[in-house]
Amino acid sequence: MASKQELGAFLRAHRERLTPSDVGLAGGSRRRTPGLRREEVAALSGVGLAWYTWLEQGRVDTSRQVLDAVSRALRLDPDSHGHVLALAGLRPVADSDVDLAAVLSPLVDAWPGPAAAVDRRFDLVTANPAYLDLWRLPERNLVLLLTDPAVRDRVTGWEPLAQDVFRQFRMHADRHPDDPRTRELLDRFAALRPELACWWECRSVRAFRTTTACVDGRPWTFSLLRPSEDPEAGVLLLSAAEPG
Repeated sequence: MASKQELGAFLRAHRERLTPSDVGLAGGSRRRTPGLRREEVAALSGVGLAWYTWLEQGRVDTSRQVLDAVSRALRLDPDSHGHVLALAGLRPVADSDVDLAAVLSPLVDAWPGPAAAVDRRFDLVTANPAYLDLWRLPERNLVLLLTDPAVRDRVTGWEPLAQDVFRQFRMHADRHPDDPRTRELLDRFAALRPELACWWECRSVRAFRTTTACVDGRPWTFSLLRPSEDPEAGVLLLSAAEPG
């Protein structure tokens, strides 16, 4: 039930951020609510208005075909589309108890630059000395680390990097809404970073992409590898980037 509610809230948030012109409709001048109307999304998707309304309200199960059509109507990108399928139970969600530290420590230890393994909540599982020396902070969660003002002030190109990690964390939080550790992290984030509340409220998701940012003036390439043992976990690898 919780995932149905998250699915409905996700669809509603994306519907409300679209304008009629985004989808080739006439806007009109007497709209009382932001974004598209439910009947417009239903028509664009080829589903009944009542069914789409129940979908947003978290009251019904639905098919891959319907969600593909709704995703197209809402102009969802591939990451958001995949997230919708996962919330609907149409894409497997990892629930692995594998010992990530034992599996990933050899890779982390052998990496010539800063490296760390994180679980699906972005909690630190293991890290090499170069990673710990780079950040010089006791924070053991990557989301909270990268949104710390002390890190923000040291990183050029901070916002895209931090948002990539946060939006990926959003994927996990939506798919595991009853996880106590996730709720604890969200409560801490809200208390520590209230100025970033918009990141949560907009319900944006995005898979992490390799990106470049400067830490203390030195350019690094940030890569995140996915272990087959738990594809919601990751290994963050930093390598020296060529300036330019």
